[in-house]
Amino acid sequence: MKQSPDVPLEVAEQLRVLGEHIRVARIRRRKGQAELASACGIGRTTLHRIEAGSPGTTIGNVYAVLWALGLLTSTRAVADPDADQHGKTLEAARRVKRVVRGSTADTEDSDF
Repeated sequence: MKQSPDVPLEVAEQLRVLGEHIRVARIRRRKGQAELASACGIGRTTLHRIEAGSPGTTIGNVYAVLWALGLLTSTRAVADPDADQHGKTLEAARRVKRVVRGSTADTEDSDF
């Protein structure tokens, strides 16, 4: 068995929570692990690892499970660039600031 990669504690916790959510969704739909795994084209062991929050499972397999459960649309907000306030702030700080000067015709007209 492959050793799980080390991940930050916060990541491990989020994976555990996601796995639990997937498990609850599967049980509410009255699907067994073998049935859901087959519908996703993965093995039962892989589904078990996803539900356990293993960091070694691929994101493609996780998304396949969410798809089979009808939960794929709930992932649209993940890393949404429109919701990334920090990224927007950094981008705005890098923008070139332009100095807008009035034309010479404007200054000549007001010279009485």
